[in-house]
Amino acid sequence: MNLIPTESVGSVPRPKALQEAMTAFSQGNLSETEMNKHFDAVVKDTISRMEQTGSPIVSDGEQTKTSFVTYPLDGLTNLASDGISIPFEDGHARQLPRITSGPFHYSTYAGSYLPRAKKFATRPLKQAVISASAMSLLYPQDGIANYSQEQFITDLVNQSAADIRSCFDNGALHVQVDFTEARLAIKLDPSKALLKQFIDLNNQVLTRFTAEERQRIGFHTCPGGDHDSTHSADVDYTELIPLFLTLNSGNFYMQMANEQNPAKALKHIGENIRPNQRVYVGVIDVINAEIETPEQVYERIMTAAEYIPVNQLGTTDDCGFSPFSDDLATSRDTAFAKITARVEGTRMASEKLKL
Repeated sequence: MNLIPTESVGSVPRPKALQEAMTAFSQGNLSETEMNKHFDAVVKDTISRMEQTGSPIVSDGEQTKTSFVTYPLDGLTNLASDGISIPFEDGHARQLPRITSGPFHYSTYAGSYLPRAKKFATRPLKQAVISASAMSLLYPQDGIANYSQEQFITDLVNQSAADIRSCFDNGALHVQVDFTEARLAIKLDPSKALLKQFIDLNNQVLTRFTAEERQRIGFHTCPGGDHDSTHSADVDYTELIPLFLTLNSGNFYMQMANEQNPAKALKHIGENIRPNQRVYVGVIDVINAEIETPEQVYERIMTAAEYIPVNQLGTTDDCGFSPFSDDLATSRDTAFAKITARVEGTRMASEKLKL
């Protein structure tokens, strides 16, 4: 077993045939039975290929989610399409819906994806969920008649905790909370009041879990990743890191491979990490088509080990390869080649650091 654990963040690019089937199903031109056949085939292939990379813990690559953020909303009728818009550096934007009435509840829990993955996996599974803080953006600034923001937050914390619990109940070893809005929060509010509000909300959810369970929960942060663009890479990472590590969880998955000044960020991690925490440092740049070599990954890990205690260090990818189902910027072959390089580079660094 490696001295340094390694895990993927989440999404793997979906085959074009699956994209087309999902579109046909949404338009009523494909039966649920046929859609499930497509899902089974692609999840089987995804897990098989991930296990072939040598990954010690695997996932379904979010093949059956509409997106990493919207899966709890699929089919809800109390939504309008004109919610908060998140602009990316290349000029495109993603728009969240807004809720129009209460009570708020999830239509789908992330744990519901695990039974399909368990049919094909021979290694432990992890599951990604969306953060309560991201879902909090659905509540409109001008409020909702007969449904206060306070009541919404109560419902949201209950639903977010149930989402994580569903993953444990369905056999996930690790649960990763996608908190990609963390860095964006500083861009929107440089005072960091919004970020502190987000962290407090996520910590409320974590109080629903035991200390042992919190060691199996992690938070992922990055400057966004969609169609090979980002939404907040211009925010100084060191402004986020000290507050990010106040989340009461055991694992942290942190973009680093495409960071402009990784040594500066790694130094801040080393200064702020607590004894019960492990930081999975991003060693794969998912928005760069060039496939890293194991030697490049090895060098990135050795740099990280200069600042972070080896027994608190892990490796990961900077972000998911395809967080939204329509993102085809990266091919499946490229994604799995990059994962293979991460696994091999981590093995090489583990062998070196054991000496």
